[in-house]
Amino acid sequence: MMNVIQPIAAPGRPAAATLGLIDVDIHPRPKVLTEFKPFLSERWWQHLQTWGMRQRHGFTGGQPPFPKAQPLASRRDAWPPNGGTPASDLDFLRFQLLDNFGIDYGVLNPLQPSGQGDRNNAFSAAMAHAVNEWQLEHWLRKEPRLRGSVVVPYEDPQASAAEIRKRAGDPNFCQVLMMSRTAEPAGNPRYWPIYEAAAEVGLPVAFHAFGYSGWAMTNGGWPSFYIEEVSEHATSCQNQVISLVVEGVFERIPNLKIVLIECGFAWLPSVGWRLDTHWKSLKSEVPHLTRAPSEQIREHIWVSTQPMEEPERGAHLIDIMGWIGWNRILFASDYPHWDFDDPRQALPGMIPAEHRAGIYGGNARALYGL
Repeated sequence: MMNVIQPIAAPGRPAAATLGLIDVDIHPRPKVLTEFKPFLSERWWQHLQTWGMRQRHGFTGGQPPFPKAQPLASRRDAWPPNGGTPASDLDFLRFQLLDNFGIDYGVLNPLQPSGQGDRNNAFSAAMAHAVNEWQLEHWLRKEPRLRGSVVVPYEDPQASAAEIRKRAGDPNFCQVLMMSRTAEPAGNPRYWPIYEAAAEVGLPVAFHAFGYSGWAMTNGGWPSFYIEEVSEHATSCQNQVISLVVEGVFERIPNLKIVLIECGFAWLPSVGWRLDTHWKSLKSEVPHLTRAPSEQIREHIWVSTQPMEEPERGAHLIDIMGWIGWNRILFASDYPHWDFDDPRQALPGMIPAEHRAGIYGGNARALYGL
């Protein structure tokens, strides 16, 4: 779902300000790479200057592979008046997002540059650590309404677990951030140290759409158009949900919480139904699964509203959201990207009034302990 951007009114005055808003998907960027220099050793700063970031995707070198990245996949009005890229200026982000909509809390999900998915695991770990320190220095300590996500070098699970434990008890961070496209399915035991560390310190693990796995998201290779790419976000997350369930991650770590961001969610019930059907016939293959897959999905997984599928019959959407759980749905704006959702328009009118406050903020308060 994409909403038309309305002109900015007087900050802090719109009706949305009365909703107790929590936005779980804001994408900050640096104005310049030198913002990371204080948090990198001389070795890794020189590496960044000399070699740059080398993601596993072969099609991401040089010009971006799809036009959505021109420029930076952002709203036309998101460029700060004092220069810099969208979401690189805290004062402008306050004005255009936090103050304008009366947002109580916003969760930062740094996407690029982040070091995630880099071909050099040691650099990936160093860069992820630097991004977390950068969040603290440039955003979180300056704006009490913001919370950070612990960026982890997820292809190095031990380094990821160490980074998570470094942030244990820091109220500036409210979740661990991974991408939906990993080198192997997310339930693979090699990633378990990440989930164990997150559960240990009480942080949910968020899977944000996209990532740098080195593999195309389709079964047949790289797509021709961005519309294919953006539609495949949902299928990449379906794969991750199935893997987490079938590999027994939730059986092993019963207090683990997973958040799916920018992945859609209308597909979740059908995945649960299909898994349940196969599980009944194939239990002998997965004796470690003691409960129906759909039960595990509904207990351990939260979803974000952006993008929201809107079927022709509104009752279908209500059924889907009810199956997932009304307390499992979180508001996300995706600021400053082109598919930004204005909170005044983000929820379709057929959603019952008694659930709207939870989606706009109450569910996130409970999940993150805000």
